[in-house]
Amino acid sequence: MEKADDHYLSKLQLTVPSDDRPSVLRLREILAACSKSIENGDTHQYEGLVSELVNYLDSISEAAETELDSGNTESDAFEVLNEIYQFIFSPLLEQGTIDALSFDLPKAVSKFIRVGGCLEIVDRIIDRFVTMCSPRDMLSVLCEALDLQTTKATNCVAPFLSGLSKVICSIQRRHFEQIKVVVPVVLNALKAVDFETSEGDVKCDTLYGRAMDIASSIQSVCEKLLDGKVQEKLQSLLGLYVLQIMALFSVGMNHEVSSCLPFVSNLSCFLPFCGFSYAGLINGSDIDKISNNVIGEDEDDYMACFSYIKHGACLSVLWGFISEEVAQAAEEKMSALKDKLTTKQTERWQAIGMFRHILSFAALSWKLKKHAIDFLLWINGSESLDDKQSDYISYMPSLFAALQAVQIIIMYAPDTILRRNGFDLFKKLLADIPYSQRFDMLRALIVNSDSPSMVALLLDLVKGEMHTELCRKRATEIQQIDTEAHPEPSFWTASILELVEQVLRPPKGGPPVLPEQSDAVLSALNLHRYVLITESTGNTNYTGVLLKSNLQKSYNEWLLPLRTLVTGIKSENKTDYDQIMVDMECALNPVELVLYRCIELVEEKLR
Repeated sequence: MEKADDHYLSKLQLTVPSDDRPSVLRLREILAACSKSIENGDTHQYEGLVSELVNYLDSISEAAETELDSGNTESDAFEVLNEIYQFIFSPLLEQGTIDALSFDLPKAVSKFIRVGGCLEIVDRIIDRFVTMCSPRDMLSVLCEALDLQTTKATNCVAPFLSGLSKVICSIQRRHFEQIKVVVPVVLNALKAVDFETSEGDVKCDTLYGRAMDIASSIQSVCEKLLDGKVQEKLQSLLGLYVLQIMALFSVGMNHEVSSCLPFVSNLSCFLPFCGFSYAGLINGSDIDKISNNVIGEDEDDYMACFSYIKHGACLSVLWGFISEEVAQAAEEKMSALKDKLTTKQTERWQAIGMFRHILSFAALSWKLKKHAIDFLLWINGSESLDDKQSDYISYMPSLFAALQAVQIIIMYAPDTILRRNGFDLFKKLLADIPYSQRFDMLRALIVNSDSPSMVALLLDLVKGEMHTELCRKRATEIQQIDTEAHPEPSFWTASILELVEQVLRPPKGGPPVLPEQSDAVLSALNLHRYVLITESTGNTNYTGVLLKSNLQKSYNEWLLPLRTLVTGIKSENKTDYDQIMVDMECALNPVELVLYRCIELVEEKLR
């Protein structure tokens, strides 16, 4: 690069503090040369100079970040940044120069926030560009910079968020179209940030506070619009943005729940402005309505940036459940919501189906999942069936997914209380399903479970339902009620034997794998024994278990192969007494005990 002439260096030095360190002197030369090439209209020279400027700034920020030198790298970084600040605030700087530098300098200086103490001055530099340059140009520059940070998954996005919040307020026309471009860029950048490796001054609170400033700017634009249709579309876009931020913040929080309440309260203030209610959020109707306002016919891909809006909808309600202050900010009363959900079964099913999104969300903390379990227990305090149970079929897929999500809590929650509460909720959700459909739901859960312990638990629940039904049948017989005139759906059907076979003779063939599946095998054997004894003593055969063909099938295809497997495993390990073999023996002993009892019962009936 040619050395800048004395005129430009002297003009620059009049406006900055004296600093004779080599890094600052070199920067002054490059900046002066850039200014000269722009004033002279030498585009080709400017492109080379600005590339050199960006590379030089990158080397300074990287050296400070990685501490390549042993002493002055951070001080150098701060002084270089201060030099740029003084340069762009110089009253002698021409508008053409600042316009030209606005396309590259914001991205270059943003990297300095990874050096402690530099965030404030980076903010001021970018704010200067936002103030001095065209809003349309700066919108493109800042969005491009955010896109770049997303691809690199760095934490340098904070200054651009502040800049965008100011630029949005300066937009003069085509408000919805331009903001529609900004929103996914912001959300994707936030999603890419890893706070566990956060550097410099940027933390979760800082970043999401700035993301909320963007929401405030969008609201401000909405309030000024005169076109009602555009205003409605922009409000809907704001609603989607707020729900996604609610989800991202809830996932990214690394504090106690109580310390997150101020931010969540402030964010919840947007909900009524966007036309949201807790009831509409929790049943999904509000989301469907605003999505249709925002998304065009050929824009399905646009929704990709709003992948967590259903999570955000549930979390918005959940935070209101956690804190009355949050509910008040959303202009809601939790008592009214509870009354509605406990008395209207279909709306309760909708809420349960929506909550599956956060119960199965691996990234969400167990603390929030605990509150989610408490909320669902709170709205499922008592059974209250609607008359129109035919609607259940349409809710079955979401209820099934919700029950599977609760299973995850039961199996993997880190503390005993949460696992127990999860199981209590699981039973309440099952009880809320119409009796005529309950067996089908349990069977679907068993067939689709790959956890032997969960299969065992589900089979025990089936046996409990059978026992309850049997007691009810006997009570009606004592009261001489005509059950034939009003037949009820029953768990006592041939389908029970199919469940037993599902475990004792898996669909893939062969006996079950032991001892890995010993829990499920033990429960299946216990269920088979219970059915055999009950049908025999009651002189009934609802399940067909006493048919000779079924007795022979269970004997030859389930019980004898299982006995061969168990005795073979035990004989192989008879001479080994290490801890693994002891554990295996403990797992197989109860299986063997119930297995032989089942064999005896079947042999007795076959005789």
